[in-house]
Amino acid sequence: MTPAAVLLALVTVERFAELWLARRNTEALLSKGAVEVAAGHYPLFVLLHALWLAGLWLLAWARPINMTWLGVFLVLQLLRGWVLLTLGRRWTTRIIVLPGASLVATGPYRYVSHPNYLVVIAEFAVLPLCFGLPWYALVFSAANAVVLTIRIRAETAALAGARRGDGR
Repeated sequence: MTPAAVLLALVTVERFAELWLARRNTEALLSKGAVEVAAGHYPLFVLLHALWLAGLWLLAWARPINMTWLGVFLVLQLLRGWVLLTLGRRWTTRIIVLPGASLVATGPYRYVSHPNYLVVIAEFAVLPLCFGLPWYALVFSAANAVVLTIRIRAETAALAGARRGDGR
């Protein structure tokens, strides 16, 4: 197996593990009375991520790895871990609002509103750059910007509704 294939396999396993964790957390939150908000865009969100990773498998599995970009990607994984640890059982891939729960204001949330999305934005660019695919990074970053614009607006509105107590 090539080093690029090993890296892609590790990222793939990470993403599947995150989907398992997200499903577990979503089910637990919903059982506590949480509600999902703006679910309509979720299939697009999943499709974009799946296409991004599948395309990298197709194009990059045998390419050399740029070690500088790999270092940046590894730092991003540490930041991703920090976000997941900070949110704990509240982390999910969907927009889930738990009425009455205070917003998380620790960890990276002390500094920015949506640190997970910042990590994802960077990953969409940096992983392709690890394989010398700047055009791929640009195309998928642009598509990701469109999807994240929809998602962040919906999440911001949902969280503002949670603060007001109306759950919208």
